[in-house]
Amino acid sequence: MSRPGQGGSQGRAVGREACSQGRPIGVALLGCGTVGREVLRLLTEQADELAARVGAPVRLLGVAVRRPRRHPDVPADLLTTDAAELVGRDGVDVVIEVIGGIEPARSLLLDALRGGRSVVTANKALLAECGPELYGAADAAGADLYFEAAVAGAIPLLRPLRESLAGDRITRVTGIVNGTTNFILSAMDSSGAGYAETLEEASRLGYAEADPTADVDGYDAAAKAAILASLAFHTRVTNADVYREGIAEVSAGDVIAARQLGRTVKLLAICERVTDGSGAESVSARVYPAMIPRSHPLASVGGAFNAVFVEADAAGALMFYGQGAGGAPTASAVLGDLVAVARNRVAGGYGPRESAYADLPIRPMEDTPTSYHISLEVADRPGVLAQVAQIFAEHEVSIMVVRQTGRSSDDVPAGANLVIVTHAAPDAALRSTVDKLAGLDVVRDVVSVMRVEGDVT
Repeated sequence: MSRPGQGGSQGRAVGREACSQGRPIGVALLGCGTVGREVLRLLTEQADELAARVGAPVRLLGVAVRRPRRHPDVPADLLTTDAAELVGRDGVDVVIEVIGGIEPARSLLLDALRGGRSVVTANKALLAECGPELYGAADAAGADLYFEAAVAGAIPLLRPLRESLAGDRITRVTGIVNGTTNFILSAMDSSGAGYAETLEEASRLGYAEADPTADVDGYDAAAKAAILASLAFHTRVTNADVYREGIAEVSAGDVIAARQLGRTVKLLAICERVTDGSGAESVSARVYPAMIPRSHPLASVGGAFNAVFVEADAAGALMFYGQGAGGAPTASAVLGDLVAVARNRVAGGYGPRESAYADLPIRPMEDTPTSYHISLEVADRPGVLAQVAQIFAEHEVSIMVVRQTGRSSDDVPAGANLVIVTHAAPDAALRSTVDKLAGLDVVRDVVSVMRVEGDVT
């Protein structure tokens, strides 16, 4: 194993030769929170089995934490507050990072990779923001960069995309990749409760963080979408390329409207190849709440579970389902990566590299074809539907379903609720249509607008 600063192919060759002769695989663990504690437990409890699977002993050399006093259950000789020293320590072959965030994780992992050390990380935000930089460092040093735990917890998903489906052409990946939002939307669907009270219940039960912003505003799902799109379409996709909407505006009325259409509402991460009229391909990556048919495999995914639906030319439709978060499930994925990179070091090789050969352009959201469910409060008089339909025609948006229900009271002039579901059209055209509808005299209120996915033709 090369020491920090030595690098180079000669240092790497020495390290691999030593590993292949049975020298223990040295592991540095960065972070000992919910996931880190489970990683430490599994490393300890399964030490003999890991050695048998790897072909060499796996030895934990240190655990970097900020406050050692908070970890009385960790042997004191393993704890350190100097993460940089641990990463560069002699004998460290693999660095496991579960601290999260961008810095200092980015700098620590770059140092590890540049020193020829393999990296296993669960850090979705870092990969979505700085993935190309990390891949470049791994390639230059001939080191492994594995990150199965970064998306969908224990579900084996990234490795099938990266390896098992490497000979196929993936066309679309649609996923429920955030357990907090899925718990909230599932509860709203089953109970009829509103967003605010369901979020409060999710917090009480421990499904939502004290600050749920990253989850409910879609940031967590967007980072995962960037990773999925990068792997599926051999194109570098970052956080900035992913269109994002959260679930805070989803109302009980939206959920009821979806049920009336035989649908349910889910926060979806959608990554797809889009082909324009000239045959040119691009990549669309987006996160937003959408109505999907109750017959769709993702519709039955309830609670805090995750599921990802992959569509490929030869393999067809594939479904990956399971626990997408939590200490033990995520640690399971981390240990799976550890075994893979340790085996590579024992064998004197390394695993798959970044595949970005396609380098497809990112399609802006305004050019991406989607479908809308639009609910309007309108005046109940002749000619209203014709005026509304004219707006859709002006923007070249085709209407698939129209449903009108009368509504009046002593206090409110006669009115009606008008529900329209569109065929697929560029998102910009749909947005312009909604804006124009809001300005019509006969439209009293645009009650809700939600995208519709799945079997809309």
